Amino acid sequence: MQYLADALANNRTLTMIDLSNNKIQDQGAHYLANALTENTTLTTLSLYNDQIGDQEGQHFANTLRNNTILTTLILSNNRIEDLGAQHIANALISNKTLITLSLQGNLIGNRGAHHLGNALTNNKTLITLNLQDNLIAAEGAQHLANALINNTTLTTLQLRGNGVGVKGTQHLANALTNNMALTTLNLRGNGIEVEGVQYLAVALTNNTTLTTLNLGYNGIRDSGAQYLANSLSSNTTLTTLDLGHNRIRDSGTQDLANSLSSNTTLTTLTLTHNRIGDEGAQHIANALKNNTTLTTLNLSRNEIQDQGVEHIANALTSNMVIHK
Repeated sequence: MQYLADALANNRTLTMIDLSNNKIQDQGAHYLANALTENTTLTTLSLYNDQIGDQEGQHFANTLRNNTILTTLILSNNRIEDLGAQHIANALISNKTLITLSLQGNLIGNRGAHHLGNALTNNKTLITLNLQDNLIAAEGAQHLANALINNTTLTTLQLRGNGVGVKGTQHLANALTNNMALTTLNLRGNGIEVEGVQYLAVALTNNTTLTTLNLGYNGIRDSGAQYLANSLSSNTTLTTLDLGHNRIRDSGTQDLANSLSSNTTLTTLTLTHNRIGDEGAQHIANALKNNTTLTTLNLSRNEIQDQGVEHIANALTSNMVIHK
């Protein structure tokens, strides 16, 4: 790693390097971090699954304080905990070039989220933050939500597979009411359930920037689908909604279908792995006869049989927009 680092320090043409699935560890990270303080061309560095922990994270944090070229840093699937997140967050306060940071699949909890939230309050350049598959619960979500209220640059926040829960969702929903920058929010697999969706639905009636929302694997059921359907009737910005794996039945499907009759912005709706039967399929088919904006509809792995398929097939003879 020392030889590679020495080459990077002097190289003036390389813009991207992927060192994923290696065993860089502390000494290698130290060499790389030092090289990045000298390098003036590298914009993307991927260190996916490289056994990087808090100490190694500190090396890269020190680099971020001085490096003015790097725009994308991938530290996914490593062993970074709250302390490492704190080092990186402190560096983000002064860094003015990084636009994409992935910390997916680490061991970051509420304290780490607190520090990252503080960074987002001050940072004016980060656009994408990936915190999927960490250990962030309601308290950590609250810190991130507080930052979103004033942050004007972050457009994508990935929180899939954490433990945000109902309370954390409430904090994020409150932030969405005021935030004017976020366009993509991934809350897949966070135990949101019906109550949490209710908070999000209220936020969607006021939010004018969010275009992509992933709520898969959250136990939303029919009641949650109804709340979302009510907001879709008035929301004019959301284009992509994922409600897969949510135990939604025909009743919830009917509510969603009714909203599609008036909604003019949603282009992609995912309802895979629910419990939609022929009756639900008929409601969707009726909506498709009038809806002119939905282009992608995923109903795979439901309980739709021949009759339901026939309803949708008949609707598609007049619907000229759906292509997938």
